Amino acid sequence: MRDQPSTSGMRISAHRPGPRAWLLMVGCEAKMIARDTAGLVVPIGLPLLILVMSASSASDEVVANGRTALDVFVLPLVLTIVIATIGIINMPSFLAYYRRTGILRRLAVTPASPVMVLLAQVVVSVIQAIIGITAALAVAVLAFDAGPPTHLATALGVLVLAMAAMYSVGMIITAVAPTPNSAVAIGLVAFFALGALGGMFGGRQALPAAVATVGEWLPFGASVEALAAAWAGAATDPAHLVSLGATTVVGCAVAGILFRWE
Repeated sequence: MRDQPSTSGMRISAHRPGPRAWLLMVGCEAKMIARDTAGLVVPIGLPLLILVMSASSASDEVVANGRTALDVFVLPLVLTIVIATIGIINMPSFLAYYRRTGILRRLAVTPASPVMVLLAQVVVSVIQAIIGITAALAVAVLAFDAGPPTHLATALGVLVLAMAAMYSVGMIITAVAPTPNSAVAIGLVAFFALGALGGMFGGRQALPAAVATVGEWLPFGASVEALAAAWAGAATDPAHLVSLGATTVVGCAVAGILFRWE
């Protein structure tokens, strides 16, 4: 009997989610975040509050290359807080909720793979981070006469690396947290630990030398330092970029090993 051409590949392609399905998934994730008032407001409102509280005095103090303390110290810190809050606290809580309620497991047997949820959540989180960064920059420029980064391309590259690093930390938290509440708790501890070591509470110069060095190598401190250099027009320390890149690679690898769909 003559073999019939196999159509299995055609069936798989026909049922593979297309662009419309991806847009719907991203739209659903956006609605979920919009309904979470705390998760929507805190990552944008808290950094703006820190900016406004610090900007008045910092905008009058010139520290390097004609740039003020607002440009070199406050803005890099505020932008890093926006990224870290979303990547380390918000995103893991949503993904842990989806796993706890069985959404990821149910999606695993449909053409809409659970990977779609992960990617859609990352896309929405990046959009939220961009909104927070834009809002902070707008307030700083319009209300306090802040200047743009001297090395704009470097600043944009650092922001992308910082997002990748913070989100990879968030994926590790997602992988090990059994419940949404534990994801928030672990995320808060990680956020404040990285922030404290990275200069969120008064600068790293107030820390013991060994601790300050460790904080500078961790993703929060590395992000602040690299952004500060871009704003001041100084050369970016390659160690900070290596730190962010290494965090991304290691974080993704660890999360991939530990992550469970259910």
